[in-house]
Amino acid sequence: MSIDYRKTVNLLDTPFPMRGDLAKREPGWLKSWQEQQRYQKLRQIAAGRPKFILHDGPPYANGDIHIGHAVNKVLKDIIVRSKTQSGFDAPYVPGWDCHGLPIELMVEKLHGKDIPAAKFRELCREYAYEQIARQKKDFIRLGVLGDWDNPYLTMAFKTEADIVRTLGKVYENGYLMKGEKPVHWCIECGSALAEAEVEYEDKTSPAIDVGFRVLDGDKLAAAFGLSGSLDDAYAVIWTTTPWTLPANQAVAVSASLTYQLIDTPKGKLILVKELAESALKRYGFEGATVLGETVGEQLDLIRLQHPFYSREVPIICGDHVTTDAGTGLVHTAPAHGLEDFQVGQQYGLAVDNPVADNGRYKSTTELFAGLSVWEANPKVIETLAEQGTLIHQDKLLHSYPHCWRHKTPIIFRATAQWFIGMDKAGNDGQVLRERAKQAVDSTEFFPAWGRARLEAMIGNRPDWCVSRQRNWGVPMTFFVHKESGELHPDSAALLEQVALRIEQQGIEAWFSLDAAELLGDDAANYRKLSDTLDVWFDSGSTHFAVLKQRPELAWPADLYLEGSDQHRGWFQSSLLTGCATIGRAPYQQLLTHGFVVDGKGMKMSKSKGNVVAPQKVNDTLGADILRLWVASTDYSGELAISDEILKRVTESYRRLRNTIRFLLANLSDFDPMENAVPYERLAEIDRYALMMAKEMQEKVTGELYPRYAFHHAMQEIVNYCSEDLGAFYLDVLKDRLYTTKADSHARRSAQTALYHITRSLLLLLSPVLCFTADEAWQVLLGSEEETPLFHVWHEFPNPAAGSEAALVTKWQAIRDFRAEVNKQIEALRSAEKLGSSLQAELDVVAAGELYQQLASLGDDLKFVLIVSRVNLSEGAETSIAVAPSEHAKCERCWHYRADVGAHAGHETVCGRCVDNIDGAGEARVHA
Repeated sequence: MSIDYRKTVNLLDTPFPMRGDLAKREPGWLKSWQEQQRYQKLRQIAAGRPKFILHDGPPYANGDIHIGHAVNKVLKDIIVRSKTQSGFDAPYVPGWDCHGLPIELMVEKLHGKDIPAAKFRELCREYAYEQIARQKKDFIRLGVLGDWDNPYLTMAFKTEADIVRTLGKVYENGYLMKGEKPVHWCIECGSALAEAEVEYEDKTSPAIDVGFRVLDGDKLAAAFGLSGSLDDAYAVIWTTTPWTLPANQAVAVSASLTYQLIDTPKGKLILVKELAESALKRYGFEGATVLGETVGEQLDLIRLQHPFYSREVPIICGDHVTTDAGTGLVHTAPAHGLEDFQVGQQYGLAVDNPVADNGRYKSTTELFAGLSVWEANPKVIETLAEQGTLIHQDKLLHSYPHCWRHKTPIIFRATAQWFIGMDKAGNDGQVLRERAKQAVDSTEFFPAWGRARLEAMIGNRPDWCVSRQRNWGVPMTFFVHKESGELHPDSAALLEQVALRIEQQGIEAWFSLDAAELLGDDAANYRKLSDTLDVWFDSGSTHFAVLKQRPELAWPADLYLEGSDQHRGWFQSSLLTGCATIGRAPYQQLLTHGFVVDGKGMKMSKSKGNVVAPQKVNDTLGADILRLWVASTDYSGELAISDEILKRVTESYRRLRNTIRFLLANLSDFDPMENAVPYERLAEIDRYALMMAKEMQEKVTGELYPRYAFHHAMQEIVNYCSEDLGAFYLDVLKDRLYTTKADSHARRSAQTALYHITRSLLLLLSPVLCFTADEAWQVLLGSEEETPLFHVWHEFPNPAAGSEAALVTKWQAIRDFRAEVNKQIEALRSAEKLGSSLQAELDVVAAGELYQQLASLGDDLKFVLIVSRVNLSEGAETSIAVAPSEHAKCERCWHYRADVGAHAGHETVCGRCVDNIDGAGEARVHA
């Protein structure tokens, strides 16, 4: 009777399937995680460990998540999971930014514009909740583990109250100040408008060229390389808003552009070189002479005479000056233009706003008192002509901002706004900008270039305007004296009383508050501020409103992680609120990731059809594929994604999955409590394999994960699986696993090593492949309640210090020799002189130490080289001779041996296999 030798080998199966089928199976796993309350159990397990706090930068509660959101949340999840497995208590509280204009616009679009303010805020809150629910579902689908049942929302009543308290602390520390800032102003509405409330329509405006007479003739001559002093010289501006000239405080030039001094019938005119010809043609000045040229920075701070007031104004340098139209010199009125205001802040110019709320000049305005700005236009032109400073006038049809409600032209005018003063000393004498610079110095950056970026922004930024004229926002809960404009002397105490009310009723508590409830008879002298806070102040305050309020968290955070645009946004607003309230940054480390682009490096857009939606990837490939792409990509620059890139990631995933499946299958009959072999009794190659695995784990967990170098970590793990495991150890191990007796020492030794390797590998992969690692872990431990997250990194057997160094050296030399053997075998296989490597027989002459290393393996050498026979001898030089075996092939182990057929009842197998089937089994010492 013939024997089916397939049944005598240890070809075991595993419930861990070859195909992950992630898209279909992941939602079920998520459901079980939620039912098991994984996050809550993890908090119990991690209680008492050192804290690691990654504070979530809140996405805005509007619209579905995109691939950039997915990158951000997956990176955060990888860090939180890896820190948890590193022995930290790393709670993750996700959050949302809920106030602000985009939600207001959506509510107006859905419900109309003429809605009472209280009802409007109620609708905004409802809309934000709807958006949060949609986004939360998608974030959870990515496998992001967190306190999703109790996230932080900037519109939560307690959070709104604590944002107010943060403002109060900024005020108490002396950094809050009132100032003037130009805003879009509708004369008909009598109020400021947001950008979204502005429409652009054609309007015909006067276009005039005006000369500002130069007062510093000697400085002007020197700037143009001329001798003496220049009289009768003018800096020429061009404007379509003559009514703003009463507020003029300077003339701006570009520091880098070239300017010409040109002799004309109207005097010596300063014009930018690129526009000089067209300007002279406009003026009708033919044959004008260029007297000299200079760059704009040489003109800085030369004094000019205002064209109709007895006011001296400087030439200044501004980045906003272009050669698109006009003269290349820009009339600068900080009260009537945002760019004018910003450059004015740099030069300390006055914000002189002569225009009242009703669009008419104040009674103190010389020449134009009482006129509307539109009535003033012809009067200003007439005055310029009388003064001899009007060089040219014309009409221009151009796009001009209009109020979307009244369809009337609007103006830019400075209104009272509230600022956090960057160069203001606080009550402790510390200047906020300097304190912020010190905080940047104390922060660790990933990647390192983030430091210079944030330093530059802190060094150059103007005062932070924190007030907004919105409905849906956290109010600035101050009372202002109706005449003096000063804050109430008890503002700090009053603010806390308001905050207590907001805790109970939300921001509506302020908007509906009767001032007399808090101020009593004094209410007649004060008014409530109607301003709301900049939404960046909302999110920038969450370090206080969230980290300091929730007992499971801690302040400061260990890490803030966001896209590179947040150096200008949340990183900076958090830094400034932290410095202005507590004196330091609310974070220890900052990690920046780049933006996502398509496979060609192009920005994603629906019109180009190159958008990759995370929802689609989840539904077709699975979230683990998306997570593996994130972890395998260098996030410090742009992250490229496309169908082709995801296809390559999927292939990499399959190779990892196949490795895990092989490991699990060969451990399916192994119980580490009953079958494990003590370390000192392991086969030599098994001890070496543990050394390789331990070295790889230590690099990943001790160096790469702590530096957030996930793409390097994944390279390390993938290369280990491919080279150390697949191409070497597992390749060598198959014979011992399959052909030795199931419960033999030789096989249990191999399984012991595989158990350590598998446990280590699954723990290392778990932060990235959270679904797959969980699936495999449950197979390994035989429990559906188990997860790698409940464990720290694997602890390998710990041999005596230094005892294995020689072993590692020896086996590396053997591997190098094996690679040379494989080259010769492959050459014969390519020439079709050899089939598998097991058909090969080797005659090896080895020299020196190599001979000793190879000889020490004895008969096990052929198993390491995966050949059927090795004849080893010592010689002066190493040589390798490969020949096909002339013996029969064993049906069971596939080795070619002389004793195949020499055993009665086992005519098709070798003696080694007979011993493994019927006898005591073979002994393996080395491999």
